[in-house]
Parts: sequence; C-alpha cells; structure tokens
Amino acid sequence: MFNDVKADTANLVRIINARTVKEHVIDSLSYLMNNDSSKYFTKQIYFYAINIARTLPYRFVPNDGTIQQLKNSGAFRLIRKRTVVDSISKYDVNVRNLLGQWMVEEGLIEHYRDAAAKMFDALVFDPMLDENVAVIGPPQGNPSMQPYTNRELYEWNYRVYGIKAINRANRRDLRSLLHQANNLLVILKEEYHLE
Repeated sequence: MFNDVKADTANLVRIINARTVKEHVIDSLSYLMNNDSSKYFTKQIYFYAINIARTLPYRFVPNDGTIQQLKNSGAFRLIRKRTVVDSISKYDVNVRNLLGQWMVEEGLIEHYRDAAAKMFDALVFDPMLDENVAVIGPPQGNPSMQPYTNRELYEWNYRVYGIKAINRANRRDLRSLLHQANNLLVILKEEYHLE
C-alpha cells in the first residue's frame, strides 16, 4: 500500500501541474475568441480548443489494488491501529469522490463539444491528432472557423466557463488528496517502520 500511495503522489503532482496549465489555456482561448481580432489567431484558437476538450491527461487513476484487496478480503479488521484504518478509509473515500467529479467533468466536456461543433471545422482538428489520438501540434496556416452568431458565442463561453470551474474544483480536490496521501505515507512509515 505504501508504494501505491507513493505512486499516487507523483501522479497527483503531475495532474495538478497539468490542470494549472489547462486553466491558462482556457483563459487564452476565451480571450482570443472574444476579441475583435479573433480571425487573425485561428491557428492558436484551434490548438487551444482541441486541448481543453481533452480529459485523459487530466484524469487521476489511483493505484488502489492494495486498498481494494484489503476491502474485498475483509483484511481491514486485521489492522489494529485505528489511526491507520481511519487514514486509509478517508483517503479511499476522497479518491472515490474525485473519480465522481471526473464523471461530472466528462458531461461538461460533452456540452462544450456540442457548442464547439457550431464554430469549429472538424476537418481542421483531424490532422492535429496522431494515431494514438494525442495532439501533435497546431494546424497549418490560419484556418477559418464556421460562421457563428453572438448567441452561439455566448453559449460557447458558458460551456468554457463550466470547464474552467470544474478544472479549478478538481485541482483544489487533487491538492487536498495529495495532502492526505502524504499524511497517510507518514502514518504508514511511523506505524510500520518503513523507509
């Protein structure tokens, strides 16, 4: 379990940093889309737009094999120290809550994609992805966007705001989980004399 939680901490730090960058991308995209000169920056707009619709690079997947084994086998009752059991349980509950938030984020991303379909040309996005569906870079030139109304831009802005808000909430909760993971590591080290 110690090694699982230690691996989680490295993953949490990576995702927190990635979500910080994502917020800057969201802010840059919003600024460019709501600027009178947006038609001159479509290369950057397309690049930012494809990146904020992605979720896998920002998703926390816990190394929870040991915790699940303890829960499923009933071995939790063999742990005598209440502080250890409480710390493990609290960590596990917060991991599950974070995974639930990810499902909410997926829904918001789907709504964003619906709004974006009225503004962006999917044929521009296609060559921006490699065979593993990873973004390889911005499009060539300064591609045109679909004609859209002010109402469609307002709807799109609202969807982007939702993504920004859930990104911030996830980052906050990831930081809290990182703090809990570090506390759990300290407790496990002290109780079981681990190095």
